[in-house]
Amino acid sequence: MIARISSEPLDPAVVDAAVAGPKYGAVVVFTGVVRNHDGGQEVSLLEYSSHPDAEKFLTKICAEVSEATGLPVAAVHRVGKLTVGDLAVVAAVASPHRAEAFTACAELVERIKHEVPIWKRQHFADGVSEWVGL
Repeated sequence: MIARISSEPLDPAVVDAAVAGPKYGAVVVFTGVVRNHDGGQEVSLLEYSSHPDAEKFLTKICAEVSEATGLPVAAVHRVGKLTVGDLAVVAAVASPHRAEAFTACAELVERIKHEVPIWKRQHFADGVSEWVGL
């Protein structure tokens, strides 16, 4: 299992490989990508900050989802300054069939978004910025 907070660019292949195996017919990989807009405003940059214990929260969530589903899970969330097109989060789940992998990956991503203490500061093209998730 991979559960990591990183300041380095994310590689979906690493997260995929952490869950893939010969007994799994489905691997669902979610990539959260920095988009160029939010709420009708043009976004130029995102800046992610995390609590020092954020990785512990992420590890706990991955373990709980894995235990509840019996499936391998992995997730990495990036912190620091990210530009449009950069990956902010990569999560993966493998299962024998696709339905279980889709369901577990959706739950994993929702829990990461709501339970891991990571905050996002959006920088807009007009020079204004705002914090999200505080």
